Amino acid sequence: MSGSLSVAQTSPVSRLIWPHGTFGDVAVLVFVIVQCLDGVLTYLGVHTWGLAIEANPLVSSAVAVAGVGTGLAATKLVAVALGMLLHLRRIHLVVALLSVFYIAVAILPWTLLFLTVQY
Repeated sequence: MSGSLSVAQTSPVSRLIWPHGTFGDVAVLVFVIVQCLDGVLTYLGVHTWGLAIEANPLVSSAVAVAGVGTGLAATKLVAVALGMLLHLRRIHLVVALLSVFYIAVAILPWTLLFLTVQY
């Protein structure tokens, strides 16, 4: 049986690797959209409340060094590039889980902050 893998031959790591297809394409598309949305919300949040509102030390350092636009663009481009690398390596489940993580720890908190805090 050359060329085929049995269930016993698959490792836990190989279960994280999905074949290229719809799931992987949707996962990377959602990841890119989430990164863009986080960048926009972070930009608005930093302009509204100042740099101290940003909880990610990598983002706040990049913004402190390069400015809001350039710093955010650089960090988001790096994130998207790493997500694309995972996609090209067919590690789509991790890309999907990172999207869910970003929605939970970035998109929802920013959204709640904008909806509840009076300016």
